[in-house]
Amino acid sequence: MNISFRLETPADYYNVEAMTRETFWNNFWEKEQLMCDEHFLLHKLRTCPSFVPELNCVAEYDGELAGHIIYTRARVENQEVLTFGPLTVSPGHQSKGIGRALMRHTFDVAVRMGFRAVLIYGHPDYYPRAGFRRAAEFGITTPGGIVFDALMIYPLYENAMNGISGRLFIDPVYESLTQEEVLEFDKRFPPKELHVPLPVDVLLERLEPGARKGIESQNFCSLTYLKTKSEREISLLPGIDEKAIEIIRTVMKENKLAWGKERM
Repeated sequence: MNISFRLETPADYYNVEAMTRETFWNNFWEKEQLMCDEHFLLHKLRTCPSFVPELNCVAEYDGELAGHIIYTRARVENQEVLTFGPLTVSPGHQSKGIGRALMRHTFDVAVRMGFRAVLIYGHPDYYPRAGFRRAAEFGITTPGGIVFDALMIYPLYENAMNGISGRLFIDPVYESLTQEEVLEFDKRFPPKELHVPLPVDVLLERLEPGARKGIESQNFCSLTYLKTKSEREISLLPGIDEKAIEIIRTVMKENKLAWGKERM
C-alpha cells in the first residue's frame, strides 16, 4: 500500500470538493435537506477564522487523490482543542485504511503543534475502532449539556484532558449552512440525481411490536438517521433485544448502510 500525505493547495480545491460530494451524496438525514452539504461545508471551512491550514491534508494512493481531512479549532469551555470533518475517502479507495492513516498522520502533527485532543461528532460505532472514546467519559457535553455516543474524543497524549471538562463549542459555520446556499453551490459540479433517504418504515415493518415502539419513540426520519446512533444506544431502548438488534443489522446491511459494531 502506497499512501502519501501533503497539504491541500488551491489547485486541489475543486477536485477535493467533488470527491467529498461523491462520497457523502447519499449520507444526509435531516428532514429539510434536499442534498448533502458536506462539499459546501468544506468550501466554507477553508475561510473561517477557526480553520487550521497546517492540518488541511490530502491523501494520495499510488499517486491518485484518495482522501482529505480538514480541521478547525474548537474549545471545551476555555480550553482549546481540535475538531475535524468532513473526513473524506473517495468511494474507489475505501476499506484500504486511508481514513485511519489520515487521522494518525494529522494527529502526530497536532501533537507537535501543542494541541491536547480532538473532539468530533461522528459515526459512533466506527470511530472507537480508531481509538476515540465517548466524550461523556470525560464529562464533556454539547453546548446544551447533552451527551450521546456520536460525541467522541481522542486525547492526543496520556492525561491530556486531566481537569478539563464541560461544554464543547465548535465553529458556528457547522450549523449555519442553508439548503438554498448548498443548491446554488452545487451548480459548480456536473448534475447528479438527488438521493431520497429510505424511510424508517422499511425497518419498522420487520420488527416485533415492542421493538417497533422503541424505535418509533426516537422519531427517526430515515434509516440514515439511525446511523447517528450507536448499537449500544439502540440496545438500551425499550423493547429492543438481541433479536431486534440482529434485524436492524440485517436491514441496514441490505440497504448498504454501515451500522453496528459487527458490520463496521
